[in-house]
Amino acid sequence: MTIQMKNKSYGIFSLLLAVTLVASCSVDESVIGGSTSEERLPQVSADVVSGELLVRFDSRVSGILESSGLVKSGVRSPMTRSGVLSVDEILDIVGGYEIERVFPIDSRTEDKAREAGLHLWYVVRFSDEHSVAKVAADLAKLGEVSRVDFNRTIKRADNQKAIPLTMDMLNSLASGAGNDPLYPLQWYLNNDASLNSHLKALDGTSSPVIKFRDGADIRAEGAWTKYPKGGHPSIIVAVIDEGVDVNHPDLKASMWVNPAERDGAAYKDDDMNGYEDDIHGYNFVKNNGKITVNDRNDSGHGTHVAGTIAARNGNDTGIKSIAGGDGSEDSGVRIMSCQIFSGMYAGTVLDEVRAIKYAADNGAVVLQCSWGYISSEANPYDWTPQFADDDQWATYNPLEKQALDYFVHTAGSPDGVIDGGIVVYAAGNESASASSYPGAYKDFIAVAAIAGDYTPAVYSNYGRGTTISAPGGDQDYYFEFGEGANMGAVGCILSTLPAWCTESEVGTLPGDFSGYGYMEGTSMACPQVSGVVALGLSYALEQRKHFKAQEFIELLYDSATDIEEYFVGEKLWYKYVTDLGTNHPSIINLDAYGKKMGAGLVNAEALLARIDGSDVPAMVFPNVRIALNAKREIDPSVYFENGRTLTYTSGSDDPEIAEVTVVDGMVVIEAKGKGQTMAYVRAGDAVQNFVVTVNSNSGNGWL
Repeated sequence: MTIQMKNKSYGIFSLLLAVTLVASCSVDESVIGGSTSEERLPQVSADVVSGELLVRFDSRVSGILESSGLVKSGVRSPMTRSGVLSVDEILDIVGGYEIERVFPIDSRTEDKAREAGLHLWYVVRFSDEHSVAKVAADLAKLGEVSRVDFNRTIKRADNQKAIPLTMDMLNSLASGAGNDPLYPLQWYLNNDASLNSHLKALDGTSSPVIKFRDGADIRAEGAWTKYPKGGHPSIIVAVIDEGVDVNHPDLKASMWVNPAERDGAAYKDDDMNGYEDDIHGYNFVKNNGKITVNDRNDSGHGTHVAGTIAARNGNDTGIKSIAGGDGSEDSGVRIMSCQIFSGMYAGTVLDEVRAIKYAADNGAVVLQCSWGYISSEANPYDWTPQFADDDQWATYNPLEKQALDYFVHTAGSPDGVIDGGIVVYAAGNESASASSYPGAYKDFIAVAAIAGDYTPAVYSNYGRGTTISAPGGDQDYYFEFGEGANMGAVGCILSTLPAWCTESEVGTLPGDFSGYGYMEGTSMACPQVSGVVALGLSYALEQRKHFKAQEFIELLYDSATDIEEYFVGEKLWYKYVTDLGTNHPSIINLDAYGKKMGAGLVNAEALLARIDGSDVPAMVFPNVRIALNAKREIDPSVYFENGRTLTYTSGSDDPEIAEVTVVDGMVVIEAKGKGQTMAYVRAGDAVQNFVVTVNSNSGNGWL
């Protein structure tokens, strides 16, 4: 199986993640013996993790596993016995094995995890002296086991980095000053075609240059005019990627903060969610809360993606972003860094699925995924084509699908702005006539890339499974403009980069590192859509509107700009420029893209207008589940009309179960005893009632 991070950096950057395809069949986990051992067993592959298996047990033995001490609230606790006699007999042969749940217990969300069947997946570890294929085959024979999978290692095929924007480049390219001085280069936010003049100057001829067209952008300025706040901090986007530079001056204020861990003790899981010190997210590669960006083989990919979504606006620094707020502290969406790639070691499928569930359980409502597998229509001379349809992907990747389904169905809130989660994937960079998976799956958004003149980016996948387009840059199309390594930069996507350049590369570059740089790819188009979704959800929240996830996705598609008129004729690009020069361009037939770039170009301004016109229920103050002795704060202003101007009071029917008060405008719920009580929040004559449920978080059980 080949997994590809969906970007090409400026300098023709491409990250390929290679894993061997593992074939298997889906099974009904509720029936012991309902499938043969061959159906429960995947094919062995060269890139499996030695001494490690992912095992899905039948639901009828889950109680035995839990009674063996494998389930402890908020604690990751490997054990040396499963309690299932047949399993222990097989694993006793390999000796010294450990077993733990794939997903650590989070008492806040365990009900949902069990309903989704995620509690049945376990990791079994044993000495790598024993054949992982043999152990897997033996386990697959057991009726108590409904599935055995190898934990596959995800590896990069190269280690190229983005080319950073130096201060010299900044001074020569930027034509603006003041707030967000690089904004004039961000054509994807506001494309008035003025960059054609810059290209003409670089070309040095009197010929007209038309490689940017007015309006070939995501219509950010119109959206900001309608919604000046530019994003709400309660809307969280989980960036499943390399780590995000949490201290970048244009991102630091946009990072999600887990208050329990920020204010708690180091090396302790203060909120009992199974992850220690997860202040801004979690590093699933290193298995700790320290997000990293400084490995010599890191690319800056995660930081670049995060900046596109939520770099701070109006802070006299760097760039703007679609949902980066208006400069005030309580504006702008938040970024949760879920790190699954780091340096040459990029983690495993186990890391990926844990990151997805973590995002859902900790408040993210948008899952930003600029990675995926190779398109089934990719050129087999250059790639290894993979999943061709939904059933094939789901069959080969049951745990991955279950984790993503969990996010889609359990993120958000039935009382809040969105019920369910929205998953956004890059469509892929193989120039193939079908999107890659998982993005091509029917429940997800798959984003193709365009250049600054509405034409498809030459590398972008399109066709089957593609649902929408966004600016992704097109370096090969703009290659004749620029000098040296910087050719085509102006046609790529400018965003934030981490500080590794200041330490390892600044000495080889002219001028000082600016903390910004260019990349291109559907990886860069994907966060444009994630950012527009986050901005739209922020606006809907301010309007107190409640959407089902699929309802909101349909609004996104319905509001897209029609760009079919630009898919005619031919487009020149410079794939082999190193060998042939710019006198021998390649030709792409634009007619082939007709009706194959999804709903059109994502349009933030039109999406906000659609939200205004939507007939959906109003948000209501949420029911609260809370652990014994815990405290939770909720902002009531988003649940009342003109909520920011009101004064609130609150209380509960049974203070011995939960005390409910208002402190500094926030409703504060303090859990005092187990049970349920009715509570209320009042603003003048308007009252909203809600239920507080207090659970115990002690003992070995999940409650």
